[in-house]
Amino acid sequence: MNEQRSVAVWRNGTTEVVPAEQPVVTAFDLGLARGDGIFESVAVLGGRTPHLDAHLARLARSAAALALPSPGEPAWRALVDAVLAGWTSAAEGVCRLVLTRGHGAGTEPTALALLSPVPAETLRQRAEGLSVVTLGLGIPADFRAGAPWLLGGAKTLSYAVNMAAQRHAHDLGADDVVFTSLEGLLLEGPTSTVVWAARGTLHTPPVETGILAGTTQARLFAAAEAAGWPTSTTSGTVADLHAADAVWLLSGVRGATPVHTLDGVPRGDAGLSRRVRDLLAG
Repeated sequence: MNEQRSVAVWRNGTTEVVPAEQPVVTAFDLGLARGDGIFESVAVLGGRTPHLDAHLARLARSAAALALPSPGEPAWRALVDAVLAGWTSAAEGVCRLVLTRGHGAGTEPTALALLSPVPAETLRQRAEGLSVVTLGLGIPADFRAGAPWLLGGAKTLSYAVNMAAQRHAHDLGADDVVFTSLEGLLLEGPTSTVVWAARGTLHTPPVETGILAGTTQARLFAAAEAAGWPTSTTSGTVADLHAADAVWLLSGVRGATPVHTLDGVPRGDAGLSRRVRDLLAG
């Protein structure tokens, strides 16, 4: 498939579609220089963004956490509509919404939408599952709740540590990572939420640890509760994942991806992945 990409920028109160290869930020943009910004990655299915509302709500929460000026929800919807208007591919896409502080105080923020096909590696992982390693994040589980300057729960552009963790996992022959706290409690993946099934219940770590509130995890738990599958916010450990019936990493574009190997130990999913996928598709 020939790659199709689309870019739209919010400038002077209006949406402007620009060629994908055209630069849209300057070298002085604080999102580039300092990672001072936020983003969301929204799944595009059948040419639509059915889960956009949840992502816009989280984008607004992240902007508030950074005291970051935003053009507002109507502007974001206009940006999404603009990039989708040129999307002719039947394939799944990912629409990335980016907001930075621009050049700083007194200047307009940078707001843009980028649309491209879902990467082949993402599709492979979704189909084949994941080999995961656990890595320590080096902070107590309750520390970020009282440290707003650490931006716990905000989806910021400062992903250097997350990407370094994934590269380290690749060096170890694994696909992805689950972070743990200083005392060994489960947190999240670099780009995902951790969910596990045990004793007839779906579990996920508490957001009070400073992890990002997962939009896909929220949809899954709402659908599971409606279908009679109990859910729980649980302060779990790596031992809980090893003992679980199934473990998944959830994200907006990759969906619920089963973990088939954890810290070098093969594991199954007790046939539960199909049920999880059906609930998310419902």
